[in-house]
Amino acid sequence: MRVALYQCPPLPLDVAGNLQRLHQLALEAKGADLLVVPEMFLTGYNIGVDAVSVLAEVNNGESAQQIARIAKSAGIAILYGYPERTEDGQIYNAVQLIDANGERLCNYRKTHLFGDLDHSMFSPGADDFPLVELNGWKLGFLICYDLEFPENARRLALAGAELILVPTANMIPYDFIADVTVRARAFENQCYVAYANFCGHEDEIHYCGQSSIAAPDGSRIAQAGLDEALIVGELDRQLMEDSRASNRYFLDRRPELYGDLNKR
Repeated sequence: MRVALYQCPPLPLDVAGNLQRLHQLALEAKGADLLVVPEMFLTGYNIGVDAVSVLAEVNNGESAQQIARIAKSAGIAILYGYPERTEDGQIYNAVQLIDANGERLCNYRKTHLFGDLDHSMFSPGADDFPLVELNGWKLGFLICYDLEFPENARRLALAGAELILVPTANMIPYDFIADVTVRARAFENQCYVAYANFCGHEDEIHYCGQSSIAAPDGSRIAQAGLDEALIVGELDRQLMEDSRASNRYFLDRRPELYGDLNKR
């Protein structure tokens, strides 16, 4: 499976503009099976609670329907970030996967909220870590800060995830996460990790770019720098199987020793 990541500066508050560039991207990424864009791509991330309240949509709302049409016309699956409003009025930092037939496959809500910014705008997602199959690969989902908690990636890997998709809005001075943690999560969980970040500025936030697809052996099969880029990597099942055969992390785990972790 070929996975494309779009690293870009945000267009805050411009849903129509973001849908337009998503359409163009989907056409440019033809030949890829899946296009992944950053966290809160649809509206921008650092937009404040009032704007989030106005721009939040239900998961089958107007933007989702337009993205479904984009995915179907371009023949590519799309994973995008957006603010989700639920029937009870809660607003979540969410990502949604729509396949190449325009069908909604999965909606995931960020479970670990980062700092005052996230906490002021969103409710935390519940204990719902779905796995979805796409083109023969089992996909799991996290959003930005979620990846920095090793338990999240591990539970997905233990459930069978072969690719963890991570739309992100990571900023300076947390470059270390993009440079090191992404590869570490792929290596320690023996799966691919695709990390799609913003670049440039959004008010006082300076995004650190460095979007990448990390392989189970810790290598990068695609890597962006600090500027806008569309990168593509091809997943290699044989590489994953070879890495799992030589790396004994899962075989050497001792779950009986870890039970008390949840009590601390």
